[in-house]
Amino acid sequence: MRHQRSGPKLNRSSAHRGALGANLATALLTHGRIQTTAPKARLARGIAEKAITLGKADTLHARRQAIALLRNKQITYRLFNEIAPAFADVNGGYTRTLKLGPRQGDAAEMVLLELTREPVPAAV
Repeated sequence: MRHQRSGPKLNRSSAHRGALGANLATALLTHGRIQTTAPKARLARGIAEKAITLGKADTLHARRQAIALLRNKQITYRLFNEIAPAFADVNGGYTRTLKLGPRQGDAAEMVLLELTREPVPAAV
């Protein structure tokens, strides 16, 4: 039974879903906005918002949790030093989703997922 198991399966195994969510959240935190399908955006949004909340805590334990969540030390460092301080005065609602319409090939609902603050400059 799937009691208390929320979220879409996206026709992937649990490991693949976890990697997809981490990669999408990392891309969002790197570029400030990403274009993806609506179900994938819902998955990435939860991970990114949890990571930003961890970044606001700024403790060693929170850093380790964020590294485990995002699976990328460079983005985690940037999260704690640049991105999270921009959201210091906000309690949640760090991302927004804008509908873009159906994709040309398969009519999948496309959305633009972005951070609510000014887009962060891309890391080089």
